[in-house]
Amino acid sequence: MKFSLEWLKDFLDTDASVTEIAAALNAVGHEVEEIEDPAERFAGFRIAKVLTADRHPDADKLQVLTVDMGEGDPLQVVCGAPNARAGMKGVLGLPGAVVPANGMELRKSAIRGIESNGMMCSVRELELGDEHDGIIELPEDAPVGSSFADYQSASPVFDVAITPNRPDCMGVMGIARDLAAAGLGTFKPLDVPKIDGQYPCPTEIRTDDPEGCPAFYGRVIRGVSNGASPDWMQRRLLAAGQRPISALVDCTNYLMLATGRPAHVYDLAKLDGAVIARRAKDGETVEALNEKTYTLDDSMTVIADDSGVHDIGGIMGGEHSGASESTTDVLLEIAYFDPARIGVTGRKLGLASDARTRFERGVDPAFLDHGLAILTDLIIRTCGGEPSEVVRAGSPPSDPQVVRFDPSLTARLGGVDVAEADQRRILASLDFAVADDWQVTCPLRRHDIEGPADLVEEVVRIHGLDKVESVALPRVDGVARPTATPQQMLERKLRRAAAARGLNEAVTWSFLPTDEAEHFAEGAQLWVLDNPISEDMKAMRPSLLPGLLSAARRNLDRGASWLRLFEIGRRYFRGKDGASDEKLTLGIVLAGDKTPRGWANGKASRFDAYDAKGEALALLEAAGAPVDNLMVMGAAGGQFHPGQSATLRLGPKNVLARFGALHPKTLAAFDVDGPAMAVEIFLDAIPAKKGGGTFARTDYAPPALQAVTRDFAFLVPSEVAAGELLRTVRNADKANIVDARIFDIFAGQGVPEGKKSVAIEVTLQPQDKSYKDADLKAISDAIVAAAAKQGAELRG
Repeated sequence: MKFSLEWLKDFLDTDASVTEIAAALNAVGHEVEEIEDPAERFAGFRIAKVLTADRHPDADKLQVLTVDMGEGDPLQVVCGAPNARAGMKGVLGLPGAVVPANGMELRKSAIRGIESNGMMCSVRELELGDEHDGIIELPEDAPVGSSFADYQSASPVFDVAITPNRPDCMGVMGIARDLAAAGLGTFKPLDVPKIDGQYPCPTEIRTDDPEGCPAFYGRVIRGVSNGASPDWMQRRLLAAGQRPISALVDCTNYLMLATGRPAHVYDLAKLDGAVIARRAKDGETVEALNEKTYTLDDSMTVIADDSGVHDIGGIMGGEHSGASESTTDVLLEIAYFDPARIGVTGRKLGLASDARTRFERGVDPAFLDHGLAILTDLIIRTCGGEPSEVVRAGSPPSDPQVVRFDPSLTARLGGVDVAEADQRRILASLDFAVADDWQVTCPLRRHDIEGPADLVEEVVRIHGLDKVESVALPRVDGVARPTATPQQMLERKLRRAAAARGLNEAVTWSFLPTDEAEHFAEGAQLWVLDNPISEDMKAMRPSLLPGLLSAARRNLDRGASWLRLFEIGRRYFRGKDGASDEKLTLGIVLAGDKTPRGWANGKASRFDAYDAKGEALALLEAAGAPVDNLMVMGAAGGQFHPGQSATLRLGPKNVLARFGALHPKTLAAFDVDGPAMAVEIFLDAIPAKKGGGTFARTDYAPPALQAVTRDFAFLVPSEVAAGELLRTVRNADKANIVDARIFDIFAGQGVPEGKKSVAIEVTLQPQDKSYKDADLKAISDAIVAAAAKQGAELRG
């Protein structure tokens, strides 16, 4: 939320500096994200008077101006504004100034051969509004040569993060109340004018949906003149990031930003019959002020008349009945909507607004009459008109929360001693009524107060969080015991291993859009939230790959040529009887170019399924899995390419990982261009080592004797997997064979049809004595005999 210091001082009598106010805001829990100083923003912009305006000799639409800066010789400026003329006063940007609207630094330059020493600025260029047809025209009394920031009385602007539990601070008035309670000044309550209705309200107002809209107040104002809002109002709205639209609309926005109370103005001429808060009918539509049409259902509260829906209650008004320049009679609406209903409706429609943000969190139900009176006064002072009497349909919640409070809790829960008298003063300054027996009656606007602990928080934050002493936790003497669990140790080890292999860690959301989650569910029951923060975060992920694919797409769209992403996290499923079933998983996505193009290799090369397999095996080995015993089998899942993917299993049923190229349909579903490889390692499936822990390597001890290598070339049937033959060879003599690898596979000339040649290098490690010829022959015979079981024969 943004607001200017000028606006804050409407509600807070203080001489505190900008720095002191920012420190106090942070201290009471309202984090200051940024402070914008308009003096810096408008540095280099001065008030200037146009002395002469002559046509540019080489451009019909340009003029050459001489402008007076109040000191020194007049400056020459080339200007294209149609309203530039001799005698007017405007705003001149000097060389070195930066235009707020586009960040362009002004320089002395030649335009069509004529030197220009700056730029006469429009309203849009200085971000003071949308007008850009001509340059700013200032009044005759504007002091020539003065800083434009000083002339504007531009005030520093605070950008403050308001936490969701503090809707009472979604207006400048609420923030001022907190600062006053913290001792930064005196709170100035807003004067509520007494507006006497001059005639009965001609429009019937009622609520037929007391659950969704318990209270609906309104009145008519006749004879308004809708134009531009006053400069002081526009200045404050712009500081808050709100674009001025028209006087009527600006008044409602001003009320909302000042007090946190949304309201709405209808053009009375566009309404037909009674104005009613009711449930929408299934299939009803409304064109909202954002020029989009929304289809409603019967769970949503709307404001409607005899001709149809005009307002999505508490979220956004309709385009049809909005105020325009020709509006002369208006209906003011100020209502209380059920926060839960607002939240559900907003999420269903995917519609966010300032009003929804406030109603969804909870506005002050006691501020309806005051809000309507303040809005009426703003409109009458700005647009004129005659108000009717107020119509009140329904009633807002009026039962305050009463909490039995023990002041000693502040020391026990908050860790700071605050005198009881100070606690009473703090709570009273925040409008809590504290009885002698510490029964605390909460203001209706404080929806966040549910119990004594919440009152402790109020006392401590106003007293000062910086006054809470940091106390070290007790620690026993001696060496601290390790606190990481075996699973945490495994995760750390895998992160290091993956990073060492050149993979970049990604951290993605645990929630996905439902369609993406279902794409990877493979029939498992998903956890789907009834009340998600958005439709894109509705289902808990059944796989890490959707998040990694989305991250890959974002990076590829931004010009990344290659991606090697990994993530360690949990997958979520619904188990039996609705219990949660979480699986620890490591996911990898390889996309883009494996190697860039170059003079040595020509074209860039892409990742393939073997790259994915290599990453899977390497990280399984780092996790302590018995990789030598793994079987490569198909059926990686419907998300993978059926001919370029497989699983790694320990036995026919225990799947430790799946890898390979993703199916084109999967890539299309996630809008990823080009092939992409993926790996999922199911860490929970790795069997634990007997005696506790997982399979782990022993400390490395180099052997005393040198290893021996032998090469074997086998002819095997084409349908026999080379990996199966390799595993058979490796297990032929476990006492002597320490490693085996395939270094060549060939089929073609010289190899019988239906067969392939597989060459394997076998590494033998003698233990207590060197091998003799007879030892080597026995080992070789064992290898050949084992290979024969796979249909292999030694190639001649």
